Amino acid sequence: STQETDENLEKVQASKAEDFVEWIPNNIKSSVIDVPPVDAHISATFVTNTTALKAMFQRLASQFSALYKRKAFLHWYKGEGMDEMEFQEADKNVVDLITEYQDKQDATVDGDEDEDM
Repeated sequence: STQETDENLEKVQASKAEDFVEWIPNNIKSSVIDVPPVDAHISATFVTNTTALKAMFQRLASQFSALYKRKAFLHWYKGEGMDEMEFQEADKNVVDLITEYQDKQDATVDGDEDEDM
């Protein structure tokens, strides 16, 4: 049930409070779907936000840059009414996101060094 799920998440969050960052007060979200997949009795999905995702965004940015540099597939999107500036803005947004993840990762590392002293 949803209530049982929420209670268990609260227990985990209370018992592992030192593992969670304080600047994200509601860092666990849950959703319960009562209909399992056809081939299983039960199913679960866990979605997380961690600085490890930075590598995935870096790979995405480098692949996008390679395609955009060659203008690959650009004609399809322009034909649908997109402007080339939208691609440049999207690229900039991903680079900004990577920078934010790096900043959080550096803050975590710096914080760990302070605790060791």
